[in-house]
Amino acid sequence: MSQNYTGSNSPLITTEPYKEFPANRYVESSRQLDESENNGGTQPFLNDETPATLSVADAIAQMLVNLGVSYAFGVAGGAMASLWGALSNSSIEVLNFRHEAGAAFAATEAHFANNRPTVVFTTAGPGITNALTGLFAARGEGAKVILLSACTSAPQRGRWAIQETSTYTLPSGGIFTAGALFNYAITIESAAQLPQIFRKLAMALAQPGGFVAHLSIPTGVQTSLVEDVALPQLDVTPFPMTASKEAIAKSVELLSSGPFAIWVGFGARDAAEEILELAEKTGAAVMCSPRGKGIFPEDHPQFVGVTGLGGHASVLTYMEQQPPLRTLVLGTRLGEPTSFWSSALVPKEGFIHVDIDPEVPGVAYPQVETFGVRSDIKAFVEELLEQLPDAPRSTTLSLPNPERKAIEPAPEVDYPVRPEVLMAAIQKIIVEGSDAIVMAECGNSFTWSTHLLQFTETNRYRVSTGVGAMGHAVTGVLGAALASNTKAVGIVGDGAMLMNNEISTAVKYKIPAIWIVLNDARYNMCHQGMKILGLKGADATLPPTNFAMIARGMGAEALVVVRESDIEAALEQAIASSVPFLIDVVIDADRPAPSGGRNKSLAAQGIKSSPAKNGAKQVSFPMV
Repeated sequence: MSQNYTGSNSPLITTEPYKEFPANRYVESSRQLDESENNGGTQPFLNDETPATLSVADAIAQMLVNLGVSYAFGVAGGAMASLWGALSNSSIEVLNFRHEAGAAFAATEAHFANNRPTVVFTTAGPGITNALTGLFAARGEGAKVILLSACTSAPQRGRWAIQETSTYTLPSGGIFTAGALFNYAITIESAAQLPQIFRKLAMALAQPGGFVAHLSIPTGVQTSLVEDVALPQLDVTPFPMTASKEAIAKSVELLSSGPFAIWVGFGARDAAEEILELAEKTGAAVMCSPRGKGIFPEDHPQFVGVTGLGGHASVLTYMEQQPPLRTLVLGTRLGEPTSFWSSALVPKEGFIHVDIDPEVPGVAYPQVETFGVRSDIKAFVEELLEQLPDAPRSTTLSLPNPERKAIEPAPEVDYPVRPEVLMAAIQKIIVEGSDAIVMAECGNSFTWSTHLLQFTETNRYRVSTGVGAMGHAVTGVLGAALASNTKAVGIVGDGAMLMNNEISTAVKYKIPAIWIVLNDARYNMCHQGMKILGLKGADATLPPTNFAMIARGMGAEALVVVRESDIEAALEQAIASSVPFLIDVVIDADRPAPSGGRNKSLAAQGIKSSPAKNGAKQVSFPMV
């Protein structure tokens, strides 16, 4: 799961509190906590002086506070009422969502916004199953998220309890056990398990990378008392993962043997400064995955473009005209959304692939020679900077950069809005004119945003590639805005907005989220893709929807934009607003989105393809 991993050297678990978050202590005693840290009257968690009136639910809430959790997102229910109450009376800010999947997406984005673990809470039965898609995305994205759920108490199992949650009704494997979905999962049947659970969570959260856990607490156990249970005194420090001296020496040898390129993924986001220094020291060309946008400045002369879905043809131009001997891959799996497994991206002598997950190097391109290095990206690049020689200035060539096509003049009637005109306005008002986080939903919103928006800072752009669930950005934008304490903008499609939005939640908590809806009355990636692939008869249309009316009905501010001349004013009004804001943009549904690379990949996997009509070309990477 590696490209998602942070590779950060910043402490996650320590005996010292964060200055900005005084409650973030992993080892506490009642004598160490003053009243300001012991928020809401919650007792300090599990020590020799723990009063007998402390319930398991209260102890879990305080445990989460000590693990650094500041936000919990979820939907309540009777089976977890005690746990919900304990969370609500702790220092954790509890946000009640309208759907559990939206809560999980928001928790995922909150983690990436503040680099702290987050909580999702659900009731039994459908509460758990509703959350699974969002938790699947959390695991795929590499977030640190803990699911707290209720389950049926032992005496009632098998007796058709309301929303019974037991092995009689749900498969335990994968939901209540560790596996592909959860890194760690356990059902808490006794307070005596809490010290061991606390130790496991603390140790796991100290490691680099993602961690998704599930604590299932039976309804009856939540109110049971904690007696004679002491928390182990943990002194847990982060686990830096550094390459061996031999691996560093071999990497230096390989990279010194000829020109090389750098391929940057999301897992390298904590090493932005070091990667910039490495590129300028060596003259290496730099490309990035869609999730890696902004880690290396996209306006830098050595940036040759984004690869994969919504990427740039300039990358292929570079690989054809100035091919590197090797490519240094930093923090990306090189999966289909990043590479389409294109042979055009394979350098002559192969890859040096650095990741914290030892199973990642060589997976996407098993036939290509790959020297795998298991290491934190930042630590690895720092070592390279010490040992690699500077590139001679005479060998630093002019590199191709992402193409920026001029937008054609507006037609006499500037209706409907062309997507490329909308993106140019977003670039000007949102990207360059504010510090807002920008998120793009899957589908054409993803490809237009990734292809046309340009970022020069890390942590400004977020997309989901591996899972790509509809509704991720629509709801995740709340978590990003909340945890970053700034504006967050979701560029989303009408299909995703209809599927799973949390406008009502944003209104309740006054979260300054902004939605820009590409309203074309279609699932347009599907509509355009089916047409290009020559598959007929499938219906991807939607009834026209007035999203501004819906948003205003929920208490948000909203505008409908149907003309290109009104876009910038609408964006300025949204970014200046202090309340949730939606802009419903009626776009030209027939403008071909830059998703040709996806269609080519589908065709290579056996989907029937037909040639483009009238010699038209797709504008995505790679060209179709």
